[in-house]
Amino acid sequence: MFLNTEKRLLFSVVTLLLSLLVSSCSGVDNGSFGRFKRSLNTTSYGYQVIADPTGHAPVQQVEKFEVRPGDCGEATHWSDCANDRERSELSEAGKDNYPGDEYWYGWSLYVPADYPNIYPTKTALGQFHQQHSHPVWMFHHSKDGYFLDDHVFGKSRRYYPLITEANLRGKWHRIEVHVKWAKDSNGLFQVWVNGKQKVDYKGQTMDAQRVYFKYGVYRAFLSRYKNRYHTHEVPTQTVYYANVKRGYSRQDLQPEQP
Repeated sequence: MFLNTEKRLLFSVVTLLLSLLVSSCSGVDNGSFGRFKRSLNTTSYGYQVIADPTGHAPVQQVEKFEVRPGDCGEATHWSDCANDRERSELSEAGKDNYPGDEYWYGWSLYVPADYPNIYPTKTALGQFHQQHSHPVWMFHHSKDGYFLDDHVFGKSRRYYPLITEANLRGKWHRIEVHVKWAKDSNGLFQVWVNGKQKVDYKGQTMDAQRVYFKYGVYRAFLSRYKNRYHTHEVPTQTVYYANVKRGYSRQDLQPEQP
């Protein structure tokens, strides 16, 4: 028992140090967001800030997320390993999106040409989660491409197509989200992809007290892929994000000029 306690303490210390490293040393401009911390996965390759390898990102430095087979972390309250999940994500530490708040959120996403589609495993590339509760809006990659999952009441209600599978890879896509957080019908959730509006939802947007943003690669129900393809591992996935920001207007999401 003492050894397990010691391991948990060591894990907590390492996670804290890596969280501070992400917050203070990355040099990434996140607009009105506070600091971010790594979520469970603490591998050195799982998250890196690097020079844009594509030559077409809206900023010079981009964030690289990589998940390899077996990248399942755990904390005192949750274990990805025990729940058929793997991930490499950053999580908004302050969780300061409350009922009545209205914000703009934006990020650019690059999916490489060799990125594998691991459907029927669920892969989230960005999500709005709730503190001590379920996610409310999830940006999923599925067999047909990139789409928004309305999960406000704890289960999928509607899927909004955003980017087709044929158009997803090998180019940067700009995602902009305008949200009024509300536990009643006064909320809104609007999404633009590459300047074109794809979602115009009005109604309840949350059912807890705080919402926070997470981004990277989060894959759930790994056994679905393993069973379908008779394998023991799910392939490595790598994606890039750039200019991840929150602001009070759409203009606030624009990248800083060098």
